[in-house]
Amino acid sequence: MSGLDEILNLIEAQQKQSEDSIIKAAENKAAQILHDGDTKAQKAYDDFIKRSSAQAEKDYENACNSVDAEMKRRLLSCKVELIDRAIEETVSKLKELPDKEYFDMILALTERHIQPEKGVISFGSRDLSRIPSNFESRLSELARKKGGQITVSDKAEDIEDGFILSYGMISENCSFRSMIESDKESVRDTAATVLFG
Repeated sequence: MSGLDEILNLIEAQQKQSEDSIIKAAENKAAQILHDGDTKAQKAYDDFIKRSSAQAEKDYENACNSVDAEMKRRLLSCKVELIDRAIEETVSKLKELPDKEYFDMILALTERHIQPEKGVISFGSRDLSRIPSNFESRLSELARKKGGQITVSDKAEDIEDGFILSYGMISENCSFRSMIESDKESVRDTAATVLFG
């Protein structure tokens, strides 16, 4: 082999070694790029899954809270409706009591409001026309026990049931509707306890 062939062979061997080294470096760089890409992609995927899971959990919790609040609102509305219906039925039953029972109840209600003064009790036209004969004497006896005096007005008031008790310029509307309205929350609480335990 001549010196020229040896030089060419040496150059070719160095070139081959250089090519192999460049290819090896390129393969290593490509492998590193792939590895870094896979690592970044996995991290991005994990972060996305974590954020998505947290958001999905939050959305689920919000949806549950919203449904729970709506159910409670509807349940409360239903209870209020049932209580109001029970109150209306009770008022109707009270209005339709036989005269003796009705005016016994009126006396019991009046007793709570009697003052040690001169007063006047007034009724609606329906009740005024059906007052039992012994009502005024029983009422006078109750008033006397509390140091007062009550007379029954012969003028009908614009009320459906119950009575209006007046002492001078002060009048207390004790119609069933008025008493329920003035003490509505207490009446509702009592009705709720009876209806729903």
